[in-house]
Amino acid sequence: MSNEAQPARSLPTHAPMDQFARQGDELLIGGMPLSRLAARVGRTPFYAYDRSLLSQRVAELRAALPSGLKLHYAMKANPMPAVVCHMAGLVDGIDVASAGELRVALDSGADPAEISFAGPGKRHEELAQAVAAGILINIESFREVSLLAEITRDSGYRARVAVRVNPDFELKHSGMKMGGGPKQFGVDAEQVPELLAAIGRAELDFEGFHLFSGSQSLKPEAIVDAQCQSYALALRLAEHAPSPVRFLNLGGGFGIPYFPGEQRLDLASIGANLAQIQREAREALPQAELVIELGRYLVGEAGIYVARVLDRKVSRGQVYLVTDGGLHHHLSASGNFGQVIRKNYPVAIGNRLEAPVESGVSVVGPLCTPLDLLGDKMNLNEAQPGDLVVIYQSGAYGHTASPQAFLGHEAALEVLV
Repeated sequence: MSNEAQPARSLPTHAPMDQFARQGDELLIGGMPLSRLAARVGRTPFYAYDRSLLSQRVAELRAALPSGLKLHYAMKANPMPAVVCHMAGLVDGIDVASAGELRVALDSGADPAEISFAGPGKRHEELAQAVAAGILINIESFREVSLLAEITRDSGYRARVAVRVNPDFELKHSGMKMGGGPKQFGVDAEQVPELLAAIGRAELDFEGFHLFSGSQSLKPEAIVDAQCQSYALALRLAEHAPSPVRFLNLGGGFGIPYFPGEQRLDLASIGANLAQIQREAREALPQAELVIELGRYLVGEAGIYVARVLDRKVSRGQVYLVTDGGLHHHLSASGNFGQVIRKNYPVAIGNRLEAPVESGVSVVGPLCTPLDLLGDKMNLNEAQPGDLVVIYQSGAYGHTASPQAFLGHEAALEVLV
């Protein structure tokens, strides 16, 4: 090997942002130039979701995962009714987290038999609605067993239930850990046998288990490890079940690239591992249907957030593009939705893709707070008032995960193209 100094490799300045086509200077969303889409929407800011990319992501996933494995959409990632209707025609089921989401899922035409309901604090009224709808309820406490027994007795409709388990492990390298250690989610694995006995005494219709140990992982080996541990735990718990396991939700955790240096998840080893689990389950849990629950992975890269530049300001040499959108519409892009160290989402000037690039540009919103920062010191095409700033990877946890009433500005619009 040569002893000559090798040039340092520079890290990418942004996550992949090649999912949308372009036409000359303009980004294409659903085949439509961005400026024309903005005119059609009528005003900025808005979120736009590309239905062809949603369909493409599900098709790619189906090709990588074993046939017979059920795919559920966790609609909390993006509960826009038009998106849920589109996804309901592509996936096998919908997972909801409230009675409000349940109404949208039912309106979408999703089969109630393939809708499941999770959440650590379900109200009595929500449980009663879920029982009446005939959906599967993921039990997360002993309290819910008592409530469901009462509702079943009073209504005459037998509650369909699974147990959401808080495992004694977590999804490593995940953006948000939802299992392992003390958690508000689910029932601790060591308490599940006692809970299963209570479900049997209450004569609820037990169907299986839901295990979800974390989200937003870009490490295939971590996801494979979590799925293997989840399956092994489900086998142990099945020995205490009041009836055979018919439903086994192994969770999700599939991440998408948001930040510089991150790459898209390689599904090959995950698919191979799930195929192995599926083969083993045919012998050990012959009545069980295996389910993977995904939200962000299905919709996140299919959406953009669009804001218009109102002003271009230079403060002591720093260029600021002041837009009509901000953290009140896109909290996660501002870095105030779980980031410990703020990093930039992929950003572009969507109608000036071939303009000269300038460095050190910050994109800010109209709010009276320094937290209203959508992009910090980035390399962007030169922009002027009237141009359109695009934030990629905005299809999940955007519109409904942001404080849209903050400071009284208008809410962002949403369109499915």
